[in-house]
Amino acid sequence: MGKHLFFDLDGTLTHSAPGIINSVSYALEKMGRAPLPREELAYFVGPELTEAFREKCGFDRESALAAIAYFREYYTERGIWENSPYPGVREMLNHLSKAGFPLRVATSKPTVFAEKILDRFGLLPFFFRVDGAPLDESQSGDKETVLRSALAACPAPPGSVMAGDRKYDVAAGRANGLVTVAVTYGYGSREELAAAQPHFTVSSVSALERLLLSL
Repeated sequence: MGKHLFFDLDGTLTHSAPGIINSVSYALEKMGRAPLPREELAYFVGPELTEAFREKCGFDRESALAAIAYFREYYTERGIWENSPYPGVREMLNHLSKAGFPLRVATSKPTVFAEKILDRFGLLPFFFRVDGAPLDESQSGDKETVLRSALAACPAPPGSVMAGDRKYDVAAGRANGLVTVAVTYGYGSREELAAAQPHFTVSSVSALERLLLSL
């Protein structure tokens, strides 16, 4: 078995911002908070939600958990499907799979949601393992913790790769000894990603495929 290729989900495999932004807007309304501009709501695509609500809205942990409960009211019914794979992702995964790479997902999204999304879009069969956060917030869903747990449960050989669109993906990959690839077609700015110092940076799905096949 060759090196493992880990993929972030939101902003790397799928364009998920509409559903996440709408879910956050719904949660803030339910919490009695003034709405945030949509460009500020884009902050919520990527980080673990408890910390995102605390950092962006000033919530304490109890309020953040209440906001997450409202978020999931909308997300489980509608937001999860306000989402679509990026063009070329299915073809990339097919080519990488046929080339013999074990493919994995590491996401801050709860595992059950990640698997539903991948299954809905016909992407789940490409992955031999999907790791995400728990639904009950009993463990941290930050990317570094998710990736560390994934590697503890199923170790990856040297040279394995983490690809993602936010600084959290790059930092988590580096902290866990993986080669890191930043993708600029997702939700992280070029400045954010450059500051995270990934090993490689690509600007399209096709470029990501070419790079991964060459590593």
